[in-house]
Formats: sequence, C-alpha cells, structure tokens
Amino acid sequence: MLIYNKELNLKDIEDLLFGGETLSPGDEAFERIERSYNFLKEFSKEKVIYGINTGFGPMSQFRVEDKDLKQLQLNLIRSHACGTGELLTDTQVKAAMIARLATFVQGYSGVHPSLPQLLTEFINRGIYPVIPQHGGVGASGDLVQLAHMGLALTGEGRVRYKGQFRNSLEVIKENGLEPLQIHIREGLSMSNGTSVMTGIGLINLLQAGRLMQWAVTASALVNEIAGSYDDFLAPELNRKKRHKGQIFIAEKMSEVLSGSQCLKRRQSYLYNKEVNGDKVFRDKVQPFYSLRCVPQILGPVADTLEQSMKVLMDELNSSCDNPVVDPDSENVYHGGNFHGDYISLEMDKMKIAVTKLTMLMERQLNYICHDKVNQILPAFVNLGVPGLNYGMQAAQFTATSTTAECQTLCMPNCIHSIPNNNDNQDVVSMGTNSALITARVIENAFQVTAIHLMALMQGVDCLGIEDKLSPATRRVYDQIRSFFPAFKKDEILYPYIAKTIEYIINNKP
Repeated sequence: MLIYNKELNLKDIEDLLFGGETLSPGDEAFERIERSYNFLKEFSKEKVIYGINTGFGPMSQFRVEDKDLKQLQLNLIRSHACGTGELLTDTQVKAAMIARLATFVQGYSGVHPSLPQLLTEFINRGIYPVIPQHGGVGASGDLVQLAHMGLALTGEGRVRYKGQFRNSLEVIKENGLEPLQIHIREGLSMSNGTSVMTGIGLINLLQAGRLMQWAVTASALVNEIAGSYDDFLAPELNRKKRHKGQIFIAEKMSEVLSGSQCLKRRQSYLYNKEVNGDKVFRDKVQPFYSLRCVPQILGPVADTLEQSMKVLMDELNSSCDNPVVDPDSENVYHGGNFHGDYISLEMDKMKIAVTKLTMLMERQLNYICHDKVNQILPAFVNLGVPGLNYGMQAAQFTATSTTAECQTLCMPNCIHSIPNNNDNQDVVSMGTNSALITARVIENAFQVTAIHLMALMQGVDCLGIEDKLSPATRRVYDQIRSFFPAFKKDEILYPYIAKTIEYIINNKP
C-alpha cells in the first residue's frame, strides 16, 4: 500500500491505475485535513464566505440562512449532476478520484476527514461513480462531472462495481461504509476543481509515453528495412542542434538499433573511393524525411510530453479549490484555482504532438506500401500474387483515414471559450473536453501505429532480414509474429489489427 502524505509522482499514478496498487493518506495528510477543517469551522462563524453561507456562482449575492447550510451543499451536488453523453471509463473515473483526493491531502479545502476517507475507500475497492463525459466548461473546474462523483458518495448516485451498474447506496452499505455527510462545505469541495481533466490528462500522458516508445521502435524498423545510412543518428550531428528531445530520440533509436546488420555505414559506401566515382547511385544518398528526420520530428513530441508531465504533476499536487482555506495564514482566500486552462492548453499541445507522431507513422507506412517509393518491396508488401492478393492495401486506407481524423481533432480546444453562467464564467477553459479529445487522438494514434507495425512485419519477411535485425527489433518482430503470422493469401485483418492495438497499448517494445 502506498502511504500518501503530500505528493504523488507519475510512477505512483501508473501503479495505482494499472499496477493494482492501493493507497492511504498518511497521518501527516490527515493532520493537515483536520486542521483545515477545524480552522474553517471557527473562522466561518459570523463571516460571509462564498459557498458556505452564500449561493453559488451568480447566486452568491444571496445570503443563505444557517438552517439551510447543509441543504445548500446537497443542492449543489444534486443540481449539477446533469451530465450527458458517453460515460467515462473506470480508469478515467479512478484517475479523477485520485486527483480529487490529492487536492484534499494538501490541507486547504476545509473538508471533514470523512470525505477523503470515503473517497480513498472508493478508489481502493474499485467503486466507480457513473460520470458522463459532457458537462462542465472547466472554469469552476469540472463542476458537472465532479457533481456526479459527489452524488455517488452521498449514496444518491450510481456506480459501476465489479462490472455492474448499481445504486451507490447499496454498494456503500455492502462494503460496510457510510455515505458522505455534509459538515461545512463538502458539496462545494467535492464539485469544485480540475480533478477530472487532470485525471484524464494523466492517463493521456502515460499512454502517449507508451505510444512514443512504439513510434521510436517502428522508426528503427523502417530504417532497417530501407537499409538506411546510419549517420542520421550520429551524436555529433544531433548535438549540433541544441534540443533536448531531438538528442533523446536519436539516442533512443541508436539503442534500439544497436547490433543491427541492416544499416549501412556511409564511410564504407559513399565515402569509399571505389564507389564514389559512379554517375548513378543504386541506393538513395539520403532517405526520405519520414525515415531520416525522425529525431527532428519526434524530438518536439518528446519535449512536449516532458512539459505536459511537469504541468500535470504540478496540478495534481496543488490545491484547486475555491475558496482556499489556509490555516497557516489564518484566512480564507477567494480566487480562481479551479480554473482549468493549465490542463486545457497542455492537452491541446499534447494532441497536436501526438497527431504529428501519427502523421509520421502514416508516412512511414506509405513508404513501406509504395513500391515505387521504396523500390525494394512489392506494392502494399503483398507476399501473394499481384492482382489476386492485396496485402496491406486496404489496411492503409484505415490508417490514412484515422490520421485525417487526428488532424481534424487537433484543432486547439482551449480557445473555444463561451461565456455562460450569467457571464460569471466569462472566460472558460473547456479543459475536460480538451482532455477527452486528446484521449481520442491517442486512441487513433495507437490504431495507426499498430497497422504500421503489421506492415513492417510483412516487410521484414519479404526481404528475409529477420536474422539481421537488431536484438531489440528482432524481439518486437517475434512478439508480434506470435499472434500475427505472415500471410500471402488475403486474410481478414481486423482481428489482427485489434490484437496488435491491444498488445502495444499494454506492453513496452
């Protein structure tokens, strides 16, 4: 069990979401939570504090009577549980609950300790509130989506538990727990913040990182098939351009290609006096950009993901409530820490970067399929009879159309601010929309990369170079060929595409 006192790192998130790890806030965390709650309990007496004894949003001009304060908190959850559309996945919901807990652990929310305790039980027991995708605009945070989470905690909502949709109160009682009770501001703290967009963003980051690993491997394989000259990865070349990502990608590709017998050394060919007097060269002096410029294309993607990691981890380990309850300075601060533009802008950058990666995979696939371009493989890496058989011809259609959808989806979403809420929320982030669109782009990118890898397998078999591959790419070849055998006669490919997608999502190269 992970004892959680102040900060989580990306490895913690990966272990919690995909590694079966459980967590528990530590003593230090609960001390901060209780201190914040006790301070707010005293501080709020005979003071006007937003969302505690006032209405919400444009209704904050109205004072709420003391006898109605608990009802006020419940009304917020009930009224804002109005989402529509497809449901978030269990993993997305779990990530959002972890992110919400992370805000409470900071100790600036003024909530009763029973709220983070119950949220922890939901996380560890696999109790997933039913949360629709469409709702909040990401300004007061993920109001609508988080209200659905809060509704489940109160016992009035629905959850998915052990694969079944059920009434949350039944599941809470079945697990020997008590539903959420309102003390001071539990409704507002449960609903107010960036936790859903942050949780989805963290999943996107982890999956984009896995995708990057496969893109590097595919790029290594396509250069082996092409028999490229190896100097495009030379450290002396790539360090002349001072971009960390470019240097990183060149180094990673060099590691993957270590031991390969497929690449050519320029010194042995074009720098050799015996061949440099030829008028026409059999091999291209330089490969196409999609092969030669991989460090320059994936380098910016790597840099973007690194920046996304910093922003996401900072947001995760921050207080995104409003107002912020600070027992250290003995004050309650009203502001906009719930605003989601940090996440929304980062998701837009990530989906653009992933789209660029997808375009690279599609162009490499086109190189493999286009016999007049590569000049070494049959059209569509067809190992059967031309005209009778079609190889990867139709699968390329799927990759191309899916790439085109990514290009459409990568239009920045954070600039789509539409004022609402009686213009109280006059500049909004659309952060959860941005995170969900990015998730779709990443899903598409895995599909295109899977088809590309399948074509690469056919290319290796066509040339008979499996024994000349580097140990790293040979291992990938063996893994994929274990469930996608070489084919000459036309096969129904969609089950193999699905298996390849599943494999690369869940495994490292």
